[in-house]
Amino acid sequence: MYQALYRKWRPQTFDQVVGQKHITETLKNQVRTGRLSHAYLFIGTRGTGKTTCARILAKAVNCEHPVDGNPCGVCPACRGITEGSVMDVVELDAASNNGVDNVRALREEAIFSPATVKKRVYIIDEVHMLSMQAFNALLKILEEPPEHLMFILATTELQKVPATILSRCQRHSFKRIDTPVITEYLEYIAGQESFTLEHDAAELIARLAEGGVRDALSLLDQCSASEKIDLEAVYSAMGLAGNRRVAELLDHILRHNTEAALKAFSGMWMDGKDPVSLLTELSNLLRDVLMLHVAPKGALELISGAFDTGTLREFAGRMTTEELLCAMNTLQRTLSTVKDAKNTRNAAELCLVSLCDSTLGESVAELRARISRLERQMEEGVPVRQEERGYIPEEYYDELPEPPRRDEEPEFEEPGPEVFIDEPRENVPAKNQGRQAEKRPEEPAAPAEKAPTWAEICSRVSDRLPAGLKTFLTRESDIRGRIEGDLLKLEANPIFVYGRVNKPEVLQLFAQAAGELAGREIRVMLSELKPNERPQRDIDELRAYPEVKFIN
Repeated sequence: MYQALYRKWRPQTFDQVVGQKHITETLKNQVRTGRLSHAYLFIGTRGTGKTTCARILAKAVNCEHPVDGNPCGVCPACRGITEGSVMDVVELDAASNNGVDNVRALREEAIFSPATVKKRVYIIDEVHMLSMQAFNALLKILEEPPEHLMFILATTELQKVPATILSRCQRHSFKRIDTPVITEYLEYIAGQESFTLEHDAAELIARLAEGGVRDALSLLDQCSASEKIDLEAVYSAMGLAGNRRVAELLDHILRHNTEAALKAFSGMWMDGKDPVSLLTELSNLLRDVLMLHVAPKGALELISGAFDTGTLREFAGRMTTEELLCAMNTLQRTLSTVKDAKNTRNAAELCLVSLCDSTLGESVAELRARISRLERQMEEGVPVRQEERGYIPEEYYDELPEPPRRDEEPEFEEPGPEVFIDEPRENVPAKNQGRQAEKRPEEPAAPAEKAPTWAEICSRVSDRLPAGLKTFLTRESDIRGRIEGDLLKLEANPIFVYGRVNKPEVLQLFAQAAGELAGREIRVMLSELKPNERPQRDIDELRAYPEVKFIN
């Protein structure tokens, strides 16, 4: 019968425990010298060896021939405890035996001497799940235990254990195991089990285990169906997107290419990738970029190692700290709600759209991110993006006038021969008063083209706009426009109107309406309406509404 790897390779001695030498050496010395405590409390995250060390300690204190503090594993006591046939070593799960009656029954039988071994040992796993009444019932026997009795408590949440219990136990904290240690252990297990495990795949499994050996062995067991366990096999078995595809997705986000980001997500969705796992990987990538951004000297010790440093440095150079924090907050908010969403795909796509278009959000964090990006672009001399300087179609960018360079001197024409006259001519610029103006034949003036007014443009475009935007057209405090040459300059209130107008399809409607009225092609440029430029409203306008009453 097949046995899971984490059960098959469970350590049977202290020396076999991986990565917890600071605890195993202490327990070995206590067993060797006989200076044992009556109650132990093992603290740590899942899969770090708490229950395993508790079972080894139960065998060691009852072993007939201990070897340097380790149980021999061959005496009747060791074999019986391993097989579970020794009734004096009891293992309880506090999650299902958390009532006061369960603890009272335990206390009543604990006073009896062991039948077949030296000590009666109670291993209580997840002890923080006990009720307060159960803790109170356990407190008395922990305070004055019989000599033959030992308690080993294990928990993942120390803060839920009462201080009265903590003060009566010897505490040992199990740490998360380093990724290189787990990687080496996985390669050893793979060799013993005749698995073909690549080193990169072992590292990836170790990182996914997050410091837990049991989780690492379970993941290795899950991937063992493949003949060759490489990165692609791990990605496929875990339902992960892969480092390369996640990095490509972040690149689309930083380029503000919403369409490409959604296409990349759709491709990974069709490949069976879980949206929650994908957003988690994206969050982990941003976390590594943030570590490299804020602590470049010590980043190698802080990053997870899932991505190469070259990729991380490239992303760190393209994002500000405020942008990283804003993007990570957006992902964390989505991850906290996406698990309960009825449609996880829609929730993930909405998150990606928000990440690609920073103008959609108006929270303080998002505004800080936009300001920090603008400041960096101004310092580096990079042109401001389309939605930050007002929408102008890309095909017209080349026609925009170039700003004058400061290092260029203005060009002056060489002065001609001076002609002195008695009195300066009127209506002639001062710099030309000493120069005789060249007489040219008068040409008939071309008739001036009449530019359409803003009211005419609003009247023509009103029926084509979304319903929520029509109400703002009549208020100059919200939006106004004017035509200068072939350019329609729109100014919109940045609080409510700017985000609604700053959309290609809306601006195209304005350009089309203005072009129809003017009889020529009109471009559109959108900018924010500054507070001091907004027209002031007269209080007398309120008199037109019967609901408003004035009190003298």
